[in-house]
Amino acid sequence: MIPIVAIVGPTASGKTALSLAVAERLGGAERVEIISADAMQLYRGMDIGTAKAPLSERRGIDHHQLDVLDVTAHASVAAYQRAARANLEDIRRRGKIPIIVGGSGLYVSGLLDALDFPGTDPAIRADLELVHRVQGLGPLITELKEKDPVSAMTIDLANPRRVIRALEVVRLTGESYTPVFPRHTSHYEDVRMFGLRRDPKLLDQAIADRARAMFDHGLVEETRSLIEDGLLEGETARKATGYAEAIAVINGEMDPESAIDSVTRATRRLAKKQGTWFRRDPRIQWLDITDGNEIGLLAEGVVRELHA
Repeated sequence: MIPIVAIVGPTASGKTALSLAVAERLGGAERVEIISADAMQLYRGMDIGTAKAPLSERRGIDHHQLDVLDVTAHASVAAYQRAARANLEDIRRRGKIPIIVGGSGLYVSGLLDALDFPGTDPAIRADLELVHRVQGLGPLITELKEKDPVSAMTIDLANPRRVIRALEVVRLTGESYTPVFPRHTSHYEDVRMFGLRRDPKLLDQAIADRARAMFDHGLVEETRSLIEDGLLEGETARKATGYAEAIAVINGEMDPESAIDSVTRATRRLAKKQGTWFRRDPRIQWLDITDGNEIGLLAEGVVRELHA
């Protein structure tokens, strides 16, 4: 059976470089295709701030789940699961090896784990959104507390989108919105997961270097262009780390140095959360990376494991 390879870990740990090195050693574009599991790389035009591999650096290897959403669209794990699983199954059907690469833990789980997400109902959603527009969040929060007190205690009640989604699920299914994730239970056979980890000081420095490089290489200019495409109307994209700070620079609310510092701190917090998420997964075989010069050796080790 064709294996499914996943390369995961915190941001700035070297996942993209390793995935391309592994892909080349497995036969390159003729034998491998890559599926991104990064929530923000779904958005078209959000390249610098998401450290998206430029087309010229993808070595001719097809990449999926990059540039599939406008910045005004809402990204959801459920929609990603449907699309990415279709990509994965098509890749295997054509006899090629899929490599999943990303640091968005829930997106990796949505693709690989035995998770089922509740559906949607446009009529129910429209009714809830009408109540919100006319009466505000109050009545919706009250209904959620009555029908699903567990969810009401765990979700952000100040976030209209989350409250509306929770009530949509409750009304649609009659069950609690609070999901029970059978995490670490693979939806597919022969899932091989590899995680990258770096010394914390080295990772912190890599994150700081990346934040500065983003601004040096045109993040503010990229953000100006995205604003013309509707970024400020986007519910998800405009809040992405890097773009939120670039918007603040454009609006005169933050100077570039402060923005770089803010992005660095936010990314370090994200990396810590990502590390915590993935360390809980017993399927992952961990690979240590120090200064970035070991990618070739790590890739050879991954290939040996796959052939063992």
